[in-house]
This record gives sequence, C-alpha cells and structure tokens, in this order.
Amino acid sequence: MTPDQVFARWVRASLLLFALVFCYFLAADLWMPMTPQSRVLHPVIRVAPQVSGQVVGVAVADNQHVTAGELLFSIDPRPFELAVQQAQLALEAAERDNAGIDASIAAAQAQVRSAEVRSTELARERRRMQTLLASHNVSRQSYDQILASHQAAQADVASLRAQVQQLEVQRGEGDQGNLRLRQARNALEQAKLNLSYTQVRAESSGVISNLQVRPGTYAVAGSSLAALVGDDADVVADFREKSLVHMDIDESAAIVFDAIPGRVFEARVAGIAAGTQQGQLLPDGSLAAPETSDRWVRDAQRQRVHLLLDEEPELLSGLPTGARATVQLFPVGGPATWLGRVQIRLVSLMHYIY
Repeated sequence: MTPDQVFARWVRASLLLFALVFCYFLAADLWMPMTPQSRVLHPVIRVAPQVSGQVVGVAVADNQHVTAGELLFSIDPRPFELAVQQAQLALEAAERDNAGIDASIAAAQAQVRSAEVRSTELARERRRMQTLLASHNVSRQSYDQILASHQAAQADVASLRAQVQQLEVQRGEGDQGNLRLRQARNALEQAKLNLSYTQVRAESSGVISNLQVRPGTYAVAGSSLAALVGDDADVVADFREKSLVHMDIDESAAIVFDAIPGRVFEARVAGIAAGTQQGQLLPDGSLAAPETSDRWVRDAQRQRVHLLLDEEPELLSGLPTGARATVQLFPVGGPATWLGRVQIRLVSLMHYIY
C-alpha cells in the first residue's frame, strides 16, 4: 500500500469518526442532555441592623454556624432605653391628662344639672307670672324680667352642654377612643421595638460570612455588616432550550459535584424557571431595544432547571454556595439512559484530573 493510499485511508477514517461524533452529540443533546453549567445555591441574607448605633459586642466569629434567633452582635442600647423611658413618661402624662379631663367632664355635667334646675324653676315662675299677667295682678315689666331670666337660663344650659360635649370629644370613648393616649402607646411600642432591634439576631440557620463588624464600629441602619448563608440549598443547571424538549417535571437526573469527584448522585427535576433576565421588560418608560447581531447562528438561549437530590439531601448544606456541578438528564428511556449514565460516570472520573 502506497503512502498516498495510507493517507487517504486515514482521511476517510477521520471523516467517518467526525461524522459519528457529530451525530452522537446531536442525538445526545436531545435524548441525554448534559451541562457543566450547574451550581449549588444557598439563600444569602444580608445582615444589616434596623437601627443605627455603636456596636458594643460581637457574639459570633466569621464563618461560624448559627441557628435561627441566635445573637450576632449588639448595639449600644442606652439611647433606646432612654427613648423607652421618655415614651413611658409621655404615656403617663396622657393618662393624667385624661384623668383631669374626666374630672372636668364631671364638673361640667354638675353645672349642666344645676343650670337645668334653675331653668326648670324659672319656667314654672314664668307660667305663674303669665297667669297673673292675664288677670292683671302683675305688671308687664315683671313678666318680661322673668321671661328674660328663663331664656338666659336656657342659653346657659345649652352652653354648658356644648362644653361637656367638647370635653367628651377630647377625651374619647374609653382608652381606645382617646387619640393622645393611643399616640403615646404607639410611641412606647415603637421605642420598645427599636430597643429590641439593638440585638441583631440570625433570621435563619446558616453560616456567617464576611463579618465586618467589631466592638466600637458605628452601625448604620440598613447597611450590611455580614452575610448569612442559609443551610437550605438548591441545585440549578442551565440547559439549552432545545435540550429540554423531551424533559418533564419529576424526571430522573444525575449530578456530579466538582467537590466530590468519583461519585454520582441520583436526583430529579423539581422545576424550570419561568424565564430569564433577557425576557424581562422594565416599565421605565424607555422604548424597545431590539437585539442586533451580525452572526449567522446566534448563541443558544439557556433555561434554568432546579433539581433535588434523591439521596443524602443533607449533603448540599455542607457544600458552599456557588459550588460547581455537572448535571445529566434522562428524558427518554432505552439506550439513551444507559449512554447518559456512561457520560456522567466518565465526567465524575475526569474530576479527579481537573
């Protein structure tokens, strides 16, 4: 066999091998898709105080595991304790004012009753004088004086009743109807709430990371001083859209973590993200910005898939957030499932190398 014939044979073999590999990748992308674009994600909570003040104590260390409700650090409570005392004094003043208003209402009601008695007496006197006037036994002037006195007494009764009503409106119906008392109680509750915020506690169980606070640090409300990486974890994988054509929820999958080479973990598909950031339109008043590209074949859009481990789900809590993984799906049965398991097994072995 001549050298040209040998070369031609190698060329034909290479082309055949390329065609086989190309067909394999096309079929694998549809029937046994796999992606290295996968991560372990933990919920990360920004630890920020809700009140401003000087930090007087730090109860945890960086990268320490904490439980929900555990104290992280404390802010100087003295200004907030004074605010509570001030609110308590305001509440006491409101209660005393209410007691004074109650006494004023009682006095005004007594004056109303006295005025009503006087008005009733003058009404009887008026009727007698009217009878005597009809028989010409009293003068018209005497009758007019009694009439004027009766009308004045009625005006006094109306004025005193208005004063009572004014005091009752100011007092309100019971403690719940008194505006100043409710405002004082609200201020006291707010002061107590702010005092409780001086104890910054963990919202959930997890690991404190990037702790940037020391005793003496001035903490500003809303400014993050640490991150709390939750114990709960989720495995997310980004697949090309066409790779998910045959996939359904709860289908089986396999995961290989870079941090645990040589092991393949059984999993299942928990859900698919509703969309991507590129598909979000912001109502900011701007006009549409169509995508422009001079590429004949554009990059494939990827969709995020969420997965759950079937075995050892607690394993995820020990992996850091952002840990890389490779995910293999098994959307169809038969030889594709077997080949897919061979793929993911080879990847798990390769993680010993890279």
